[in-house]
Amino acid sequence: MKLFSATPLSQLDLGGTIPASAQTPGARAISLLEPPSQVRLVPIQRLAAGGRWRVEAMRSLSEPVLMWFTRGQGRITLGGVTRGYGTHNAVFIPAGVMHSFDLGAQTAGIALYFGANSDVTLPHSIQHLRIRDSAPQTEIASILESIQRELESTRPGAERAARHHLGLLGVWLERQAEIAAADAKRPPAARRLAARYTALLEREFRSGVGVAEMAAELGVTPTHLSRACREACGRPAHDLLADRRLYEARRLLAETREPVKEIATALGFTSPAYFTRAFHASTGKTPTAFRKGA
Repeated sequence: MKLFSATPLSQLDLGGTIPASAQTPGARAISLLEPPSQVRLVPIQRLAAGGRWRVEAMRSLSEPVLMWFTRGQGRITLGGVTRGYGTHNAVFIPAGVMHSFDLGAQTAGIALYFGANSDVTLPHSIQHLRIRDSAPQTEIASILESIQRELESTRPGAERAARHHLGLLGVWLERQAEIAAADAKRPPAARRLAARYTALLEREFRSGVGVAEMAAELGVTPTHLSRACREACGRPAHDLLADRRLYEARRLLAETREPVKEIATALGFTSPAYFTRAFHASTGKTPTAFRKGA
């Protein structure tokens, strides 16, 4: 089985320009059902193909991902904490971490998916690295280009070469994370609580438990939890839970043929009717109508 897949190098933006081919309306969405063992590089703007909800709603992946932003700016939420991102920001997101980000018209960059079974040594925690010096900026661009070149190559040893470049990328992340950690301050209590909440939410969002139960598990009141979430990312705890469940609902409706009733049950809704009302209130469409248009 081929362990790597690639977008043609000519379609990737490693320096700040998204070519027209990568901006074509209707480009195929990156499906979470693709083989998770494959390493792949995708232009960041293409991640929203098939609906902006694919990047702007809370979700998690079964594999680590590194996003290297080469142009534009916006807001990104990582583990319950919202902050700004801009040009020459590297964002590493471990598998299973809830996240979302705004995708502006000027945003450009590359997302590298490592695959669920990656053996590359990678950070265990979220890394948001603001790379201000030109030397590490050039270094990561060169590594990503080398990875892509080997993924496209038919020469002997191409996959092995790609693995070595992935290892170098892991070293780059480790070094830049160490530099950032030396200057980091302990995050405020609200951010620490929001991070604990989103980690718990990611494990429990399908179970049907609500904010009150999760607040009790965290040893705080629902009011205190929502206040902390508002301070950390500008949204109450309930919104984060609803957004995560509805993202998963949209994904399942778009990418599977599971009956609406079974999707509602799998996501912890008390009835298909309640699921339909909640989905319509959020998206303006019934689940059936959304599936037809997906």
